Amino acid sequence: MLSDVTADLFFMQALASGERAYANISSVEGNDKNYSLEPKTLFSNHPTQFIKDGEVQVEGYYNESTALLKEITGASKVVIFDHTIRRRRPGETGDNPDKRQPATSTHIDQTFEAAIARVHRHLPPEDVPGLLAKRFQIINLWRPIENPAADWPLALCHFSSVDQEKDVVPIDLIDSSCGKRGVYGIKYNERQRWGYFKDMRPDEFILIKCNESVQDGSVALYTPHTAFADPTTPEGTRFRQSIEIRALVFYD
Repeated sequence: MLSDVTADLFFMQALASGERAYANISSVEGNDKNYSLEPKTLFSNHPTQFIKDGEVQVEGYYNESTALLKEITGASKVVIFDHTIRRRRPGETGDNPDKRQPATSTHIDQTFEAAIARVHRHLPPEDVPGLLAKRFQIINLWRPIENPAADWPLALCHFSSVDQEKDVVPIDLIDSSCGKRGVYGIKYNERQRWGYFKDMRPDEFILIKCNESVQDGSVALYTPHTAFADPTTPEGTRFRQSIEIRALVFYD
């Protein structure tokens, strides 16, 4: 059953009035495996044996996630190039890799140029021309760790509701792990449609499309997303912990 919450989202540009921008965010109740915000923005269920007591066995989790991505998308090749663990720590500052907090601004992880640069960076030079000649994507696999993600869950925007000319702005992000890279920030637009999967459990995950090489209008190009403070979250809820892997996904 769908329901809505109204929440304060952090966009690139404030309203002309100077007020904060609030968005209606549709919630999907329960374990609806068939619900999808957009193609490749998929909610599903798959327990992992490689995360225990908040600790990630990286090699095993990468192998498991690679197999999941291939099975779900039908891709011929998947290359996971990094992962981020986020744990909310109220009052702490800094964003080093060991203390990453939920990302609280509306964004898309990679510009199209940055996606191509990722292929060059993470694949052998002799393989790059052939891979770029075919369809490829960047897809994130995101899941909670240890406890349900009731605190600062992840909101995602329907691609079909995004004005690509007005809402999406390329910006440079200085990343401690790889230097400068291009990302997209999102401006507020009342026509945008946002949704989230309420109280996601550690045995559930979302696939988030962050880039798409097919740009003929037949498929979604990306999914803007952000963490947000759900006003219906009960007081005393455990702070959010999550892991997201980022993968280059190639098709024959």
